[in-house]
Amino acid sequence: MASISTIPEIIEDIKQGRMVILTDDENRENEGDLLMAAQFVTPEAINFMITHARGLVCMPISAEIANRLQLPLMTDKNEARHRTNFTVSIEAREGITTGISAQDRATTILTAINPVAKPEDIVQPGHIFPLKAEKGGVLVRAGHTEAGVDLVKMAGLRAGAVICEVMNKDGTMARMPELLDFSEEFGIKVATIADVIAYRNQHEQLIIEKGIREINTLWGRFELHIYQDTVSDEIHFAIVKGEIIPDREVLVRVHDGINFLDFLSPNPNHSFYLPDVLEKIASSEAGVAVFLHRGFDSKDILERVLMEKDGNKSVGWDTKSYGVGAQILAHLGVKKMKVMGTAANFVGLQGFGIEIVSN
Repeated sequence: MASISTIPEIIEDIKQGRMVILTDDENRENEGDLLMAAQFVTPEAINFMITHARGLVCMPISAEIANRLQLPLMTDKNEARHRTNFTVSIEAREGITTGISAQDRATTILTAINPVAKPEDIVQPGHIFPLKAEKGGVLVRAGHTEAGVDLVKMAGLRAGAVICEVMNKDGTMARMPELLDFSEEFGIKVATIADVIAYRNQHEQLIIEKGIREINTLWGRFELHIYQDTVSDEIHFAIVKGEIIPDREVLVRVHDGINFLDFLSPNPNHSFYLPDVLEKIASSEAGVAVFLHRGFDSKDILERVLMEKDGNKSVGWDTKSYGVGAQILAHLGVKKMKVMGTAANFVGLQGFGIEIVSN
């Protein structure tokens, strides 16, 4: 029976041009993707993916490659469940026919991943779907897109991968038992995104603690921790009540997109009214509230102020905030947490050494 491989083993296979299977959190997409380095793609590899994996062939790329090729996002308003950054679809300008054959798709991928490729070397639309990875990779967003780009970069290769979801013969998504069978049948190693997160966590950090101070509030006395995000340079805060002990459950609230409006009235984007959060943290034996800054511009603020006139429409959780919040919690020593909010928003936490006990 196949088993989960270590990240160094996965990196070595990718470096050798082999495919691997990458699985995500069961609370997220709960799926496995075939993955390989884009620079090693062949018509045979594409044909294997579409024949045996049966999903959509996509091309995760770094933001730098997407910008160099001048690939805009497919939509300015991404309302997809997991906010996957699809760019416009592409085709190689030269060397293809209809664009859909395995040969043509491999040609398009190799054209796009070429380090000297220019915007005029590709056309839109096409039959390859680039996915723009978030800067910071899986430490910012725990998706196949970011994991794919992280793994090829750790293998010392160009920052582009090819992925394809693994589906069962009946058209349903393959889950871990089926993925392990697939691994056994074709001799392809399996890894988890949580393990990619853990591996990167051992070697790098995306947050820096800038200071600690005691603060007095209407809800009591807290310890304030100030962090800087090394990807965006934004400043985030965490207030801590009590002593954080690894084997003790900690009440946790991660508040995304902190804004003074959150103190004035309940916000449909948040499951808890901010003053209520602070009151609950203050009354807990051990609690942490993380306040993540999101760079709102004047249009964003106006939309939030007028949201009640638009049926309290929610703009949703920013997936880029997940990894930053998790790193802050890990830095504070949180291991077991009771979440004030939706547990499904926290995916890949195993990679940060954190467990959700209840919510």
